[in-house]
Amino acid sequence: MKKTLIIRFSSIGDIILTTPVLRCLKQQLPNIEIHYLTKKSFKEIPECNPYINKVHVIEKDVKEIAADLEKENFDFVVDLHNNIRSMQVKTMLGKPSTTFKKLNFKKWLLVNFKINRMPSMHLVERYLQTVEQFGVKNDSKGLDYYIPKQDEIDIKTLPASHQQGYVGFVIGAKHATKQLPIEKIISICKKINQPIVLLGGKEDAEYGKIIYNAVGIKIYNACGKYNLNQSASLIKQAEKIITHDTGLMHIAAAFKKEIISVWGNTVPSFGFTPYLPDAKSKIVEVKNLSCRPCSKIGYKKCPQGHFKCMMLINEDEFV
Repeated sequence: MKKTLIIRFSSIGDIILTTPVLRCLKQQLPNIEIHYLTKKSFKEIPECNPYINKVHVIEKDVKEIAADLEKENFDFVVDLHNNIRSMQVKTMLGKPSTTFKKLNFKKWLLVNFKINRMPSMHLVERYLQTVEQFGVKNDSKGLDYYIPKQDEIDIKTLPASHQQGYVGFVIGAKHATKQLPIEKIISICKKINQPIVLLGGKEDAEYGKIIYNAVGIKIYNACGKYNLNQSASLIKQAEKIITHDTGLMHIAAAFKKEIISVWGNTVPSFGFTPYLPDAKSKIVEVKNLSCRPCSKIGYKKCPQGHFKCMMLINEDEFV
């Protein structure tokens, strides 16, 4: 498998979770040339990875890149996404391949009947199983995230109150049921006796303003002010990270940060928890709720209307 194409189209967290596969392949099979296929919106993640020789991107359709991929004449394809688009790529190239097993039926059992048949292993280890036929073994070095020099944030550009250390709080999430209600975030922030940097995208900026107005100057609202790599730099320099189940959580794990991860409608059993973070890290969740998990991804609002999985979170876990 000298010239190999790795496929993972999305999203931030899932792409970061493939990085041990890339590192182990490159270090354990020294003659391998690794190419990576992803969505254009996520290309900044693999572009800086030294274990990748070339990144290929699509906007929506694999036909956009078909001719270029065929010209590469790959020896092998490693499909870490396993969806219709990745299947189209494999069919188009007609090369030997191996495919990640999604375990969708087992996830369905857990969501719909609360029957847990999921393997007791992290998603990273399941990704690595996809290439173990080549003698590749887990080096247990965790995740990788590489920040280009131009995106490194000088801590002295933060408010003076935050230049001697801060807690990073990732306030957003892709789905509302994976996110603490804003009143909970405000209450937690008031209890934390340290400066706090709020992290998130432009879509989280307004929530950040509300939190700042409620809590005061120990809050620095960085939401929407920095790109992904710059936000990663702020995470790297934080003393610890509080986060929902998000891509930034996995970036924090890549930097071995102490992570307090908060779980609402999803559960750690899905295998997406922070991988090999700082030993002081912990998972905060409301256990033994009959309605949880209600989804393997998330919803715009609680299907039951009570949102107990977040409303009953113990705020003392964060202090």
